[in-house]
Amino acid sequence: MFRLGTKFQIPIRVLLVLVALIVAAAIVINRGTDEFTLQTAIGQTNDTLQKSEDFLHLERANQAFIDLVAQTRPAVVQITTKMRRNRREEPQREQMSPEEEDQLRRFFGDEFFRRFFRERMPRNVDPNPEPLRGLGSGVIVSDDGYILTNNHVIEGTDEIKVTLANQKEYQAKLVGRDAAGTKVGGTDLALLKIDAEGLPMLPFGDSDALEVGEWVIAIGNPLSFSQTVTRGIVSAKGRTRFSGIQYGNFIQTDAPINRGNSGGALINIRGELVGINTLIVTGGFTMGNVGLGFAVPSNTAQQVLPQLVKHGKVERAWLGISMENVNQELTETLNFDAPRGAHVTAVGKGSPAEKGGIQTEDVIVEFNGESVRDISHLTLLVGSAEIGKPVDLTVLREGNQEERLTVKLEKRTEEVLTRLTEEQQEFFAGFQVQNLTSAIAEEYGYASDEKGVIVTGVEPASDAARQGIKLGSLIQEMEWTPIDNLETYSRLANQLKDAKKEQVLFYVKSPYGQGGGYVTVKVPTSDR
Repeated sequence: MFRLGTKFQIPIRVLLVLVALIVAAAIVINRGTDEFTLQTAIGQTNDTLQKSEDFLHLERANQAFIDLVAQTRPAVVQITTKMRRNRREEPQREQMSPEEEDQLRRFFGDEFFRRFFRERMPRNVDPNPEPLRGLGSGVIVSDDGYILTNNHVIEGTDEIKVTLANQKEYQAKLVGRDAAGTKVGGTDLALLKIDAEGLPMLPFGDSDALEVGEWVIAIGNPLSFSQTVTRGIVSAKGRTRFSGIQYGNFIQTDAPINRGNSGGALINIRGELVGINTLIVTGGFTMGNVGLGFAVPSNTAQQVLPQLVKHGKVERAWLGISMENVNQELTETLNFDAPRGAHVTAVGKGSPAEKGGIQTEDVIVEFNGESVRDISHLTLLVGSAEIGKPVDLTVLREGNQEERLTVKLEKRTEEVLTRLTEEQQEFFAGFQVQNLTSAIAEEYGYASDEKGVIVTGVEPASDAARQGIKLGSLIQEMEWTPIDNLETYSRLANQLKDAKKEQVLFYVKSPYGQGGGYVTVKVPTSDR
């Protein structure tokens, strides 16, 4: 307790509050008078701040972002889609009798019966259900109405409507698409066209020149909130972990994007389009943004755009190899400072690679004069090369022996990819195998120096399945002969087929360190 004289007692917390109020209000007692004067301390501080050089820099940066948004936002559109659906009638279930329904009601109670019985009973099916509706974003890339978006925004739809920033609406036509998720892969980009002229558009920027940490803004229509602008930085480049999108080579950003942003613009501070926002990665049950957004680079979009306009699809070149990243052991063998290049694990028969002299176990380190970082990088280089045009490759063979090769690339199709896959597998005695790679060895818990072929499929009713051969088993011997690779395995299997062998002895190692041993497998009649 604070004491003032002998008559007044003021709690110290009250005194502190009074002092704080005096300081905050800048109350000054004028000793020449009996008046209190309220000073404009806050105003004076603001005046001082606004005249400082640091504040002027902040103000200019603030205005620069305002101007950037005003300049670029009109080129980002909202895309709404409709898809008709033919809902098949639900299978008819047996109806309850009134007596059965009454018994259930009395046993479970009205509320439980309604929720778990009545609501699950057959209903009349609407013969004309409402169409499914979708929402996404797009970017105007030419003033005569070409719009880039994601293929997953418009895939399978019957109607596409584009709404501009000024709320004008247009019916859009699908010009072409580069679907992801197929065997031949794709970028998940699509190109639309609306019948309009003199539209605001975004110029393409150089996505290769982006720096990690560089400011970017994202514009789109997340969760139906049209023309939403968010700001962040480039978090990383060259992200390639996404299944079915071999040619994305994504830019990662923490600029908040959510569902509905797909197909929208990622823009640098120069007002240039550097990416098409495509997907987000969330954690656990979180469905919204957690700072992991990914955009297809603008340079990738520019590569596919001419083919979408001309052909409505994208055709890519094919080398005809299977490959894996250079592991640490091979890095040390080749005296690399860090892993780089692409390790060839198989070469397709009659493929461009075989015709050009590429061999199994080669390490491709250069493609047309550009150093190969890893297998994803080589996939991008091959996919963007011209079909039918010779390319120069540098490979390391048998250690550090450098070979320079010329390969004439061919067209990548599902047929050639299927053939390459089939060539890399052998089916015999009720199961299928392929070469053991370091990536597969790691997946199934084998040592990096293990030899053999890995089981990729087993006939369920086969004797092999009964003997314990399963997915991931490692075949290391056949009839006492060591198996180093698929070539050795295939040669022995063909010899046994010709000899019409009824039973074959295998040494089989189980995945994840579960041991191994010899098993005898009956050979189906079809394999003799």
